[in-house]
Formats: sequence, structure tokens, C-alpha cells
Amino acid sequence: MGFSNGVNERQRRLGEELRRVRDAAGHSASEVGEALGVKGPNVSHIEAGRIGLTLERLNTWLDLCEVTDAEYRAGLTSMSESTGKGWWTEFKRHVTRSALDLAEAEATATALDNYESLLIPGLLQTKAYSEVIQGYNDTKVEFRHERHKVLTGNNAPPYRAVIHEAALHMMYGGPTVMRDQLNHLIEMSQLPNVTIQILPFDCTTYASNDTPFLLIRGAHARLDTVLLEHPHGSDFIGDPEVVTTFDRKFDRLRGLALPPLSAATSAPSPAQRDSLGLIQHIRYKVQGR
Repeated sequence: MGFSNGVNERQRRLGEELRRVRDAAGHSASEVGEALGVKGPNVSHIEAGRIGLTLERLNTWLDLCEVTDAEYRAGLTSMSESTGKGWWTEFKRHVTRSALDLAEAEATATALDNYESLLIPGLLQTKAYSEVIQGYNDTKVEFRHERHKVLTGNNAPPYRAVIHEAALHMMYGGPTVMRDQLNHLIEMSQLPNVTIQILPFDCTTYASNDTPFLLIRGAHARLDTVLLEHPHGSDFIGDPEVVTTFDRKFDRLRGLALPPLSAATSAPSPAQRDSLGLIQHIRYKVQGR
């Protein structure tokens, strides 16, 4: 039972879940430590993600806390046994810890729900658009586009995006870049696992649509996570009440947004009130610039 060199989000979240089930069962850290055959302070280190658990000790912990949900236990087991290594490992010295955590979380997600207000979602960006957003940092752009493979690989998770119309009007990189980006949204909507909706300017209902977020669905609903990004980094939040709040918010945004993009359906006019029609209308205006 050795200390981890730096705690990643998966390790932190596993520890948080173990603390949560211990608290729910009413056991003290010393009681759990006695059952595991470790000293009480080590339980605190486990719950902080600094120390890992063998499968035997993990099962002992869950049995003691009367965790019977097989799907939830399997999710915790997978988190505990993961090495944390993947394609993102080679970028370890070039991107932030939160970026690595996001890539790992996306790789194991069962579904992804995304809302963006002023930017095209990262997983839907063209290379030229990403270059502008990433300040023409080649490594960061490459990293972002490696992330895109999660939507096209084997067992790609369902991805639902609600994008505010404002993001479609921001001319990041100029008209050519934005025209290609709008075309790319239409192309991505053809993937069977991708659903894109646009929240229009003329929406008259306020739904706290000023805060972008990503809902990362875990192996069990109790393992869902909300990602909030800000200028100083990213916050991964697993508190069930917070997740439920954002879950409801996303459902509300979907209900207020225009019907999903469907490249299989031709819009009879540029102004048709669906997501495809709106994108085509904006693309037409961009072409005239």
C-alpha cells in the first residue's frame, strides 16, 4: 500500500466514493481500518486518493458498508484497478493535469452531455478552429484532436451537445475557418452516436444558459461527474445533488433548443426552425463576408 505520486481525478473520485459509502453506513475510519487490517490514518489517505486498494480490501470495504448494488461495485472496481494509462500518457509533460483527467474520463464514459455558450464544443472542433482557441500551440491542438477519436472509435459513447447560437456567430479565425467549422458540425451530426442541437437567440426562457458544462456519465449513475471549466483550471464535481442539478439543467436546455441537427433531412428554406436550418442560414451569411 504505497503513496501515489500525484493524485489524478479517477483516484480522487474513488476515494470520495469510498468516504461517501462509509459515512452513509455510519462507520468511523478506525472501524474500516480494523476491517482492512490497516491503521486509521491510512483510511484517510485512501479516501484522499493517495493510497490504492487491493481488490480484496476494496470488497471488504464495500461489504462492511453494505454496498450491494452490483453495477456500482463493478464501477468502483474498474476505477480501482485502472492503471490510468492511455493515449493521453504521452502528453503528460505538455498539457495540464485536468486535461489528462478529462481524456481519461472521456475514454471510460458511458455517455457525454455537453452545453457550450460561446465556443464550439472541443470534441466537435476542426483543427483550424482549435488552433485559434489553443493559441496555435501544436501540442495542445494535437491533444484535442486525439480526444476526438472517442466519438468515432469502437464502442463510442452517445454524445449530445446543445450549443448556443452565439457560438456560431463568433468569427474565431475568420469567415473561412467558421464556414468550415459549421460544415463540420453538419458532418459530425451524421454519426449515429452524435446529437447536436442549437439554442437560438430568440429563446424567451432563461435556463441558466450562461455556464458551459460537460456531464460525464459513469458506469453507474452514482459515478456521473460534472466538469466545469474556468480560466484557472477545471472542476470535476461528483456530488450527487450537484450532478442532479446539471442533469435537469441539460434536459431543460434540450427542451428549449431547436430540434436536433439531421443531415438526412433537407431543410426547405435557410430559415427553417430546426438546428440544421439555423446552421445553414448562418453559414450562408458567413459565405457572404
